[in-house]
Amino acid sequence: MGTMIIDGRKVEFDKEKNVLEVVRKAGIDLPTFCYHSELSIFGACRMCIVEDVNGKTFASCSERPRDGMEIYTNTPKVQKYRKVILELLLAEHDRDCTSCEITGQCELQKLALRLRIEEIRFSEMIDKLPIDKSSLSIIRNPNKCILCGDCVRVCEEVQGVGALSFAYRGSKMRVTPAFNRSIAEVDCVNCGQCRTVCPTGAIVIKNENDKVWEVIHDEKKRVVAQIAPAVRVALGEEFGFKPGEITIGKIVAALKRIGFDEVYDTSFGADMTVIEESNEFMEKFKEGKGLPLFTSCCPAWVKFAENKYPDMVGNISTCKSPQQMFGSALKEYFKDKDKREGKETVVVSIMPCTAKKAEAAREEFEHDGIREVDIVITTQELAFLIKEAGIMFEKLEEESFDMPFGLVSGSGVIFGSTGGVTEAVITRLLKDKPDHTTKDIMFKDVRGMENIKEAIFDVGGIEVRLAVVHGLKNVNELIKQIESGERSYHFVEVMACPGGCISGGGQPVVYKEKDVRSSRANGLYKLDRMSQIKSSEENPLVASLFEGILKDRHDLLHVDRKSNK
Repeated sequence: MGTMIIDGRKVEFDKEKNVLEVVRKAGIDLPTFCYHSELSIFGACRMCIVEDVNGKTFASCSERPRDGMEIYTNTPKVQKYRKVILELLLAEHDRDCTSCEITGQCELQKLALRLRIEEIRFSEMIDKLPIDKSSLSIIRNPNKCILCGDCVRVCEEVQGVGALSFAYRGSKMRVTPAFNRSIAEVDCVNCGQCRTVCPTGAIVIKNENDKVWEVIHDEKKRVVAQIAPAVRVALGEEFGFKPGEITIGKIVAALKRIGFDEVYDTSFGADMTVIEESNEFMEKFKEGKGLPLFTSCCPAWVKFAENKYPDMVGNISTCKSPQQMFGSALKEYFKDKDKREGKETVVVSIMPCTAKKAEAAREEFEHDGIREVDIVITTQELAFLIKEAGIMFEKLEEESFDMPFGLVSGSGVIFGSTGGVTEAVITRLLKDKPDHTTKDIMFKDVRGMENIKEAIFDVGGIEVRLAVVHGLKNVNELIKQIESGERSYHFVEVMACPGGCISGGGQPVVYKEKDVRSSRANGLYKLDRMSQIKSSEENPLVASLFEGILKDRHDLLHVDRKSNK
């Protein structure tokens, strides 16, 4: 503990790890490009410089606070340095802002306006580099990169993938995959976390809204949307709502205005997955084989396992993800109707996750030339779609999902948060279903944002040991401990993104706001508490589907993991 003097005012500090955090505590917003509290200190952009009482300037993000330290945040010297740094960055930056995907949200653009950069005195120094469009999920434009290193650090420190790194030196330095290959040629898992920290649009989501408009305007297409649980607690942030605020009624209304024929909830697919996955788990548990059973709903995790732990792929549940399972069911449901009406059903998934784009394109999810899911757009793309259509989202009257797939359980909704799949599966296996007060106590060990959570549940007299992990670097550590025998589980839930789908690569960005993840998760748990159906198997529409068109259709619900190397 101690006291600093910032711009002549005394400011106490306690657990703040650097001067920058103390300055922000004092209500002063120092600009940064390379600083994220969850990543290592890099100090590359120098935008957060301050001046001490002796005239020394330093990056506040990489300096520890000391008792009695006196600094100034806006001296003439500091203002001059910041402007020169920004001008130099802009001189090496592709400044074609009118066609940039994140115009209006770009941190570089915002800071140029804030510091009143009215002209750039340096000539444009940039050598145009090729744009990497090889990924199914993201686009990399190195001409917009300012070398802040955020994408490199999140890929290595949070995800443990290391698909991006710095190459070359001096003015030739750039961020690139190894050996200057395309991002699709390395072990990228399509999680999109690099996109969530990029401040300038050097990494953006691969936008597929043009495909959506094309099928909507085709009278021979029946366009069906499915909306993932996490979308409803994040999309509102793009229209002035608070994080975690539930806007699903407005989302449905917007999609109907845009022209979708049917709008359904992917939570219905989650209910299907819970039933199938819990059945699979109990079968493996009784046989004592293939344990621990890893969850399969996260495609970035599945890809990570295929790349790094191919011997463990057989331990991943054979259940398709809710997106793919529901896509299969929708195509099967509309098959006869399409023949009668001479139409083709097109399934459009609206997901918080960029990896879902790559998942939908996988070979095993196409049968006789028909894909289970045709188009995947993210929460961010949906916001663009709504704005492009001129819809005033905040003024929309709420509408409900269509039937017969408009009824979902609370267990299906909480899939969007880390720990949600585990809670849903255990709830399904319990004979006596807990009420919401009991659930809050019973599942406290699997909720929350801890990196690795453990719990033991008594299921019909059987002790089930399980783990919940999110963030692929944490997954890497957990698997090593399992392989060494240090830890032992029967069931492991894995989410690639920190916090789960609520902070997927297609969501509005969260890294600079610590409480956003918890707010979004709380929004999902609120929906669970409000739900009349507590457990997935209590959903009568799912039960009728399993007894109807999906009866004995293992191929529509499961996939052979051993062949997916």
